[in-house]
Amino acid sequence: MPDISKILDRYNPHKVSKEIAVKAKQLRLAMNITQQQLASKSGVSLGSIKRFEGTGKISLQNLLQLAVVLDSVEDFLQLFPQKKYNTIDELIKQNKTKTRSRARNTKD
Repeated sequence: MPDISKILDRYNPHKVSKEIAVKAKQLRLAMNITQQQLASKSGVSLGSIKRFEGTGKISLQNLLQLAVVLDSVEDFLQLFPQKKYNTIDELIKQNKTKTRSRARNTKD
């Protein structure tokens, strides 16, 4: 059985954002683009890019703008995939189900 603390540690938000920043920097360098060039092409300030690459902190909007230049937008579209259906009956049943616009308030 996997150690739950290692799993939780691996997926803590700070580590995930830092890992994304490292990968973005590696991609930028592989494309032979300087931070200044990335800033000019993306419309994201140079300071924001430096902070992102150093700490992993950036707004979602700015991250998406960087992803456009780094040709990685498609990766974001895969974040919250829709359920895949195995049969046509499952699809028909889903289409008959009312789509929720908000969650129910439940007491913890």
